[in-house]
Amino acid sequence: MTKTAFIGLGVMGYPMAGHKAKAGHDVTVYNRTAAKAEKWVQEYGGAMSTTPKGAVEGADIVCACVGNDDDLRSVVYGDDGILAGMKSGAVFIDHTTASADVAREVGAAAAKIGVQFLDGPVSGGQAGAENGKLTVMVGGEQAAFDIAEPVAQCYSQAVTLLGPVGSGQLCKMVNQICIAGLVQGLSEGIAFGQKAGLDVGKVIDVISKGAAQSWQMENRASTMINDEFEFGFAVDWMRKDLGICLAESKNNGARLPVTALVDQFYAAVQNKGGNRWDTSSLLRLLND
Repeated sequence: MTKTAFIGLGVMGYPMAGHKAKAGHDVTVYNRTAAKAEKWVQEYGGAMSTTPKGAVEGADIVCACVGNDDDLRSVVYGDDGILAGMKSGAVFIDHTTASADVAREVGAAAAKIGVQFLDGPVSGGQAGAENGKLTVMVGGEQAAFDIAEPVAQCYSQAVTLLGPVGSGQLCKMVNQICIAGLVQGLSEGIAFGQKAGLDVGKVIDVISKGAAQSWQMENRASTMINDEFEFGFAVDWMRKDLGICLAESKNNGARLPVTALVDQFYAAVQNKGGNRWDTSSLLRLLND
């Protein structure tokens, strides 16, 4: 059993922390809305704190999963922040999808007080978090990774070290760039099949056994055909992620023409009131 903390109990963090508790680890949680932390303790046991500092005191491994760069800074810094409470030698792994810049910034601040930092954004969505089947993309030192990996395995199917701090966030950007193009392509294919008068369900069944197969096709095609989008990974979140990708591309010179275009398509979905629709809702733009 490892003494751990988990900061942030959103749709991802809540079940991730739960998997740690079910695996037998000693877990203390913090959430900005205390009622959510109280509910988690009632469901999984463990303990809660009213501050990030209180939650992490004495912990060997601290995990966080919040919204964006500013949300991360709000729980990391200050008198009640994560770094104010962590002991020297402990490992802090941040699962927030954020910028590589903030990962390096927090990593440097952690190093000054002897804390080991890993950036470890995840892929797999809410279902992956609930089922303990996330993919964790990690940046940091091997020694810290070796300590944190067994705990991260509680909620993951793959945990991979990719390079120095920031590498996990950069890998997550590649992930989101690829998804953006896949979802748009799947949307166009379904819309084309519908216009052509095909039984699109049968079409998907056939082509999913060939080179067109993808996670998006396997997990989203049927709901797209049925015009169901009130679930899943929200458009607002995807636009946040794609904004990070586009900003980073300006730093490294990468050209992302399709990503930029799909980002604007998602802006159009937001304008239709689809902020919380699943990312597969791009199809609605083609069918209107």
